[in-house]
Amino acid sequence: MCESRPSTAPDFLLSRATGSVRTQGARRTFTQVDDAVDALRSGAAEMVVGALPFHKGEDAALTVPEKIIREDGPLEPHAYYRRGALGARVTGFDPEPEEHLRRIEAAIATIESSKLDKVVLARAVDIEFLTAVDPLLVAARLIDMSSHRDGFIADLTPAGRPGAMLVGSSPEVLIKKQGSTVTAFPLAGSAPRHADKSRDIMAGKDLQHSQKDLGEHAFVVDHLRRILEPLCTSLDAPTTPELMSTNEMWHLGTPIAGTLKNPDMTALELAELVYPTPAICGTPTEAAQALIETAETDRGFYAGAVGWCDSSGDGEYMVAIRCAEVAGDGLSARAWAGGGIVADSEPDAELQETSAKLRTILKALGL
Repeated sequence: MCESRPSTAPDFLLSRATGSVRTQGARRTFTQVDDAVDALRSGAAEMVVGALPFHKGEDAALTVPEKIIREDGPLEPHAYYRRGALGARVTGFDPEPEEHLRRIEAAIATIESSKLDKVVLARAVDIEFLTAVDPLLVAARLIDMSSHRDGFIADLTPAGRPGAMLVGSSPEVLIKKQGSTVTAFPLAGSAPRHADKSRDIMAGKDLQHSQKDLGEHAFVVDHLRRILEPLCTSLDAPTTPELMSTNEMWHLGTPIAGTLKNPDMTALELAELVYPTPAICGTPTEAAQALIETAETDRGFYAGAVGWCDSSGDGEYMVAIRCAEVAGDGLSARAWAGGGIVADSEPDAELQETSAKLRTILKALGL
């Protein structure tokens, strides 16, 4: 591409049908949520953007931007990124599919013989680019490919990953706060979509009536209800989830809405309180996290959260799924996908589910 990169190119973006934020530059950075919240409360920061890692003990990647642009709807990628070519190849799997199947079987055995009810096991794909890739090209593709125009990018430099970018298209709202209103849209229980229309409709209907998936979904709603109810004067969480879809997947989702007792509580504090949910970790949380740490290599920012919070406390955080971390030199990336394992999970179906989820990001990476 001979044309120069647009001067408007953001370091952070969150594109949502309901409203978007993009920012440039860094006045300050934080690795701890508490420090970022203090800066917001004191008025020292107009906004904090960035990502929270899966493991809360690790450094976050939070930035006070120099320039902020908000829009009422989704972002429209710059024409520059729609012309970009992208060549890539897969260089490895972590773990290999056969090993992932063995881990699922072992997890099911653990669930049957312990207090663990659910664990989310993820696998990663390593990718090499033929020439250095601009992560914003990947973000533009994800936004264009998403039926809901979802996309995000976050600079991971503050967390000691120089130039690395987390880029993805998550359909799952971890937490959103506007004034005294707090909302969430957890997704748990999934099924791959089909090219054949009648098979596709049947897959969605089967998911809506799957006791295994309904049970898995209830864990997440119960988790959010348990944390949010004491903070709210009222909280509405329907008992039956609704069916929603992305281009690749059917999901069960529950729209949760409440009124905060303390409207000064920030979206960033709320995000820190509610994640990781059973949708991307498991339940009980501590037991699930211990198993994940034993079985998997470090997830980094996959299954953490990405979003923004302003000095009024308003903000929005997405669960960091359907994503990849692009290396600082733009020559490699790692993409992840996970699936919830419960007692009656079928290993082959769980492996297929991760493959279907990986399609979102792999397509955007040119694979």
